[in-house]
Amino acid sequence: MSASTVVRQETPTPKFTHALSRTQQLVSARMEDALIGDDTLLAAMRYAITGGKMLRGFLVLESARLHEVSDEVALDAALAIECMHAYSLVHDDLPCMDDDDLRRGLPTLHRKWDEAMAVLAGDALQTLSFELLANPKFGANALTLIRMLAQASGKDGMVSGQMLDIAAETSPQPLTLEQIILLQRRKTGCLISWSATAGAVIANADTAPLRHYAEALGLAFQIADDILDVEGDAEKVGKRVRKDAEAGKATFVSVLGLDAAKARAQQLCNQACAALDIYGDRGETLREAARFVISRDS
Repeated sequence: MSASTVVRQETPTPKFTHALSRTQQLVSARMEDALIGDDTLLAAMRYAITGGKMLRGFLVLESARLHEVSDEVALDAALAIECMHAYSLVHDDLPCMDDDDLRRGLPTLHRKWDEAMAVLAGDALQTLSFELLANPKFGANALTLIRMLAQASGKDGMVSGQMLDIAAETSPQPLTLEQIILLQRRKTGCLISWSATAGAVIANADTAPLRHYAEALGLAFQIADDILDVEGDAEKVGKRVRKDAEAGKATFVSVLGLDAAKARAQQLCNQACAALDIYGDRGETLREAARFVISRDS
């Protein structure tokens, strides 16, 4: 079996599909409660969150379920990470960064409104994420969740990764594989790691198994994104494709080659699944999430 067929062979199971759909319903309903009002800023914030897969929110709720933390308790953490992720996308799409016109099959926020509204909506989503975590329901663990999210999203995490990504576009030398891994662990992986370990943090449990799972999952997710940029259909992906090659950007695909990148994604998926062995059958939905990540077409 070739690497290309390995990565595309999996299809989401009914169990995973149901769990992801349930996350989308719960997080969307909680978002509507948190963003009640009809002013433009609130409309822009809702627009930024709506329509995503909400995989990070799913990881929060599923990691909470593994540790017998109820959806009622974990839901604000799930919405918090979706707000943080949405903020990063809104700002990443701006002309001063990736300059994208399409996101999730719709005009990017700065195209639907304007750049000022995109900046303000992103800022408001970021601060809302911390407001949601500063909730008495998390008890003493609220501070840990807030600190970890600040670290995952800031100068040592996502923002640092975005900076490295921008710097690479004008670098005279293409990034090495090690540099690409560092960039993506920060830009993509840090928020995924926060999401997958949040349930354990809330429950005062060991975060190591889920952290190992998330480290492999985050890289697999990014490799799948790089593959989609080469092979994906813009209508299904919901954003412009082939832009990395046009920009001469170093990616997992450009460095490893397409087949090797697919094989690497499969290897990382296997590593993520193995990290969940401690949970036995209770970890199966998270294993299915890893398989979904490398087989998705959007």
